[in-house]
Amino acid sequence: MLVRLLYVSRAADAALKDLDNILQHARTYNAEHGITGALCYSSNIFMQVLEGSRTEVNRLYATILRDPHHTDVELLHYEEISERSYGSWTMGRVDISRLNTSTVLKYSEHADFNPYANSGKMSLAMMQELVATANIIGRA
Repeated sequence: MLVRLLYVSRAADAALKDLDNILQHARTYNAEHGITGALCYSSNIFMQVLEGSRTEVNRLYATILRDPHHTDVELLHYEEISERSYGSWTMGRVDISRLNTSTVLKYSEHADFNPYANSGKMSLAMMQELVATANIIGRA
């Protein structure tokens, strides 16, 4: 059974300095465990979507909850899916610095990227549009 999980967290200072290494580790781990997804990062906030088997996605999310690189982790959305949206990406990274603020405003009260203030459905819709319209760094 395939699932999709969307969460938000704040980056610990160490994560900011080591983001490229963290992403490389995630891509390797995800490829080995059949997990695909995308990461948005802005203003010290991560929003990440994970897809894969229920067991593997749940196991990875449990690890993220304990990971010192993340604080204030909140589950935004979780669902069973019939197909993946990010099937060819072990972990794509959305470059929000090149984003038109109207995309965020479409789903938020303010132009600041803050998924904590949105519903899970709105955050998922925003993530899907960000991935469709933003510059993606490292879809590997």
